[in-house]
Amino acid sequence: MSQSASILSDSSPSIQTKPAILKNLPDISPSATRCSTHTQQQIDLLLLAIEALELGASEKMLATIKQLELEGIIPSRVFLWHLRCSNPWRRSYTRELLNLDQAKVLVILITSRAKELTVLIRQLLLAEQQMRTKNFPLDNHFRLSLYLERFRAHFRSRMNSRRTKVSLYLASEEQLNELALSLLKKLLFCTGTKGMERLWFSLFDGEIS
Repeated sequence: MSQSASILSDSSPSIQTKPAILKNLPDISPSATRCSTHTQQQIDLLLLAIEALELGASEKMLATIKQLELEGIIPSRVFLWHLRCSNPWRRSYTRELLNLDQAKVLVILITSRAKELTVLIRQLLLAEQQMRTKNFPLDNHFRLSLYLERFRAHFRSRMNSRRTKVSLYLASEEQLNELALSLLKKLLFCTGTKGMERLWFSLFDGEIS
């Protein structure tokens, strides 16, 4: 077994030591122990959007993990990177399946960071609406343009261009911008009432509504 596979597989804490916050996210089914690759892809893309929203996002993610006392499941920066490489679109795809506790921690992390960024997320989505109403290019708004530029740069540097869907996004800046904006809307979605639980369930049915 590869080193990355071992890192991902051996990280589940015992029932006695599981952080209490994990109880906020119920198991999807009694028989499910691992996530689908689609779920893993969506989780990583949401984290990618958060990275595009704020400088030093990786450090803030690690600080949030420590604050929420989740180091028992994600003990280090390297471990977090390995979890994110379960996204099949990644250049460094590990072919691993996240266990449910790992996925729950990443969803908790996404929700926590999104709540910290709620004001900025709302501002960017309002700016998008204003630009479209006036038929202006999205890049005419400085802060929105900066987010889109960072997202495109992160996506291009980390995703595997040999993947069909990735290659389609890379061939069209407009489609890549639309992906970035759709992720922004999902982040806003998870800042609302019961947002964390709603995001969790949506990752398994493929819908956020």
